[in-house]
Amino acid sequence: MKRNPKEIDLSLASAGVSGRAVRAAVYGTGSWANQTHIPNLKKLGVDVVAACDVDAAALRRTADRFGIPAVYSDGREMVETERFDVLFSIVPAFARTDVEIRAVDRGIHLFSEKPQAHRMAVALKIDRAVRKAGVLSTVCFRERYRPLFREARRILSKKRVVHVGFQSVGGPPPLKARMEQDSWWNQADKSGGPALDWGVHAVDYTRFTTGLEVEKAQAFYCERSDVFSDPLSSSFHFLLDNGATMTMTFVRADPSGTPQPWFTFFFEGGRLEIYSYDRIDLNGETVYRCGDFDPWFEQDRIFVEAVRSGHRGGILNDYHDGLYSLAPILAGWDSARQGGRCIEVNAYYSQEGR
Repeated sequence: MKRNPKEIDLSLASAGVSGRAVRAAVYGTGSWANQTHIPNLKKLGVDVVAACDVDAAALRRTADRFGIPAVYSDGREMVETERFDVLFSIVPAFARTDVEIRAVDRGIHLFSEKPQAHRMAVALKIDRAVRKAGVLSTVCFRERYRPLFREARRILSKKRVVHVGFQSVGGPPPLKARMEQDSWWNQADKSGGPALDWGVHAVDYTRFTTGLEVEKAQAFYCERSDVFSDPLSSSFHFLLDNGATMTMTFVRADPSGTPQPWFTFFFEGGRLEIYSYDRIDLNGETVYRCGDFDPWFEQDRIFVEAVRSGHRGGILNDYHDGLYSLAPILAGWDSARQGGRCIEVNAYYSQEGR
């Protein structure tokens, strides 16, 4: 999918908020809402006026903890009843339907957690509504704001990348027989497992650091859904638009104990490696170490400031740009269901949009 980063329209402006606090509603009150977004909004002086979740107990705990006055079990009702400026959509991907569309149709700005949806058709409908309404939007690919990835982007800016490798190795997934409850996170058809949850990150940060887009996708999964909560492994293979390749592997097996890089970018004449959120190595030598930094707060801060001012300036991605990080993963997921068929991402993107 060919995409010019300049397509993110940073010149447009919408009506900002003047003379009062930004009002926000939170759709989804799970761990990320409680650990990051709502505390961040409170620190930023945002008035969180409403929250919504189908889990009544989690919703009440969140409302009590943060003093949120209005609670809803139906996102549509919240959007139609409350007056607010920005919706923080933090529900799981499988739960996304039309709540975001109803919000942006009312001129409400949209902050979307990732993954944006389980199907491209849903994400594309939201995208069309966002662009038609002209509201501010972003997807929580927060590591774009971390100095580590911005430094990697700077180093690679004059390099010709030929291959990208990403790997995530962890311990074995839980045995279903030993699980006390089968939450949505432990249902691969809903959560997508690590490949959906972190795969969209890996694609997005590859796009961000290299400026390249995914043209073809192929994937294979090793699933034992009757025994384990997550796939034991998933392997993605991508063709990038400059002819480079990318492999992305998630393995749920005992790690060796030897620190391995998350990302390895091979370019003509060398390689760059990113070790977790810690450091960058260039041709085997450490050239950058990252200090303490909270990318969640930075992205929330920049988006809130954009809503206040009505100017998009500091936002590093909008909802439309986020689709180019989602589509390769969903195409790979479909590829695995079809025995590893190679999928043209542009054709997949267009077909799913119908």
